[in-house]
Amino acid sequence: MDYRKLMEFYKDKRVLVTGHTGFKGSWMCRVLLLAGAEVCGYALEPPTEPSLFELAGLEGDGKIKSFIGDIRDYGKLKEVFDEFNPEVVLHLAAQPIVRESYKNPRYTFETNVMGTVNVCECVRLSKSAGADGYEGVRSFVNVTTDKVYDNKERSEGGYREEEPLDGYDPYSNSKSCSELVTHSYVRSFLADSGIAVSTARAGNVIGGGDFAVDRIIPDCVRAALEKREIVVRNPYSVRPYQHVLEPVFVYLMIAMEQYVNRELSGWYNVGPDDTDCVTTGELVNIFTDCWKGTKWQVKGDGGPHEAGFLKLNCDKLKDTFSWKPVWNIRTAVQKTVEFSMLLDSTLLEGMHCGNRKIADETEALTGIEQEAKALSGNNLSDCINRQIMEYIADADRI
Repeated sequence: MDYRKLMEFYKDKRVLVTGHTGFKGSWMCRVLLLAGAEVCGYALEPPTEPSLFELAGLEGDGKIKSFIGDIRDYGKLKEVFDEFNPEVVLHLAAQPIVRESYKNPRYTFETNVMGTVNVCECVRLSKSAGADGYEGVRSFVNVTTDKVYDNKERSEGGYREEEPLDGYDPYSNSKSCSELVTHSYVRSFLADSGIAVSTARAGNVIGGGDFAVDRIIPDCVRAALEKREIVVRNPYSVRPYQHVLEPVFVYLMIAMEQYVNRELSGWYNVGPDDTDCVTTGELVNIFTDCWKGTKWQVKGDGGPHEAGFLKLNCDKLKDTFSWKPVWNIRTAVQKTVEFSMLLDSTLLEGMHCGNRKIADETEALTGIEQEAKALSGNNLSDCINRQIMEYIADADRI
């Protein structure tokens, strides 16, 4: 995958991102801004305090057309589509926490299912044939999850895209439904429309700026900053952990490739290599290696059911787009710790994230360097920009 080509593709493209105030959405917006895209976001207020959206300098900077609204509000969402007239739509808005879905199942289904219906309907109604040819949405990617599958917790091989969708808990099942809604819209309305549609089923993501509750790495960061032991509920559960930039760039890659060639649209798993599908205990061990002085203990809390083993087969993604993961699990954790230590100025006083001269490594990044300087605002936003550029430079070597 040529990441320089990808960044060039998005220059001046009109891209609408739902869920842009969230963890993954904030990283997505930073990448798109570095690429020179025209970015519009539609989401609720940032879901956590603090939030990456604020810390990264994305709130109120005028570089994003940011609309605050509920994905369940079809009328307001349609107004944003009509006003912005996006070429590319990336649907990330969701209620994303398994445990929260047990507490608020109705809200979870309304948001994740009817929210998807609303986005699909806006995409469907965007198409029009103007004097200069096709206008409206050209490429749409619905972001779901690895948990959409009917998980039998088998240890041999990962789930493939053609296997049954039937998530267990309200969150997972709502995302299974989101997939089926998308499939129905493609078959019923969009197959001959000129609009390319894909779904992307990503594994567990980690990275700097995730402040959600009931996620293992944010729990580790909070414990480290508060200088207390990390509590691990399920140390033997296996998940396909990956840095947030892996799926973010995959979503952008799929959207780009199907924009050019609709035959590449489809349903894709997005996950790490098998060697990076680790237990939660192994993940936390890597974290404690990177953040010196931290320790962890096992303490179950009798919470609701969560899958014990989950792995994806990503051969379709790799074969279709010649894609490979860029950062392994240790690098992903190191980058997360690097960012998170900046949250406490006493840990790394005056530190500027990274010291690599990315522009010297490849001439193609010169334009991105210039965008990064324009977006510079604080150590955390600089760290995000730096890690994005490091990721692209590392991708050139594999």
